[in-house]
Amino acid sequence: MSYIENMRYPEPRYHGAEGEVSASFRAAGTPPEVSSPGGSTSYLATQESTGGEFGLYKGVLGPKSAGAKTHFHRAMSESFYVLSGELELFNGEKWVTGREGDFLYVPVGGLHAFKNVTDAPVSMLMLFSPGAPREEYFEQVAEMSRRGPEDLKEFRIRHDSYFVEDFGDGNENGDGDGKEGGSEKGRENGSGNGRPE
Repeated sequence: MSYIENMRYPEPRYHGAEGEVSASFRAAGTPPEVSSPGGSTSYLATQESTGGEFGLYKGVLGPKSAGAKTHFHRAMSESFYVLSGELELFNGEKWVTGREGDFLYVPVGGLHAFKNVTDAPVSMLMLFSPGAPREEYFEQVAEMSRRGPEDLKEFRIRHDSYFVEDFGDGNENGDGDGKEGGSEKGRENGSGNGRPE
């Protein structure tokens, strides 16, 4: 068996001799923290519960959910793993259809978007690294969208979400009115048809 030379693990952060009891378990039947007619978001692992290492969320988008328009993050990467259904994913260059088992990694600063254009729901995992306090974003984005574009823009920036429509001409590759829909993010357009982040 050969080994990779110059391979390095991160420096140890735990210095105990025998390990400790510190794992957490979340049962599959735990209700989602955010629910709406357009979808839901479950907080599997938050910035708080992981000590800032990552945030992991399960998002469910209802049929024809608008999702999130083109945006990027300055402080964290975001990854998508499709659990069921079909999810349209914008990789910064083109739209691709993600199906069960497909994965999209978006580095810090990478443009991305997603939506459900089908007549069936879609579920996915969203991983943010490092962890960030995304819960307030998911819980309040629909309300902030009803307050108007300036309040929404300020809210998005506070949550490290830089939407092309907030800084450009609003035409992000012809994909609509620039508003987010329901699920995890909470239906930013207030219509009840939408998404997570």
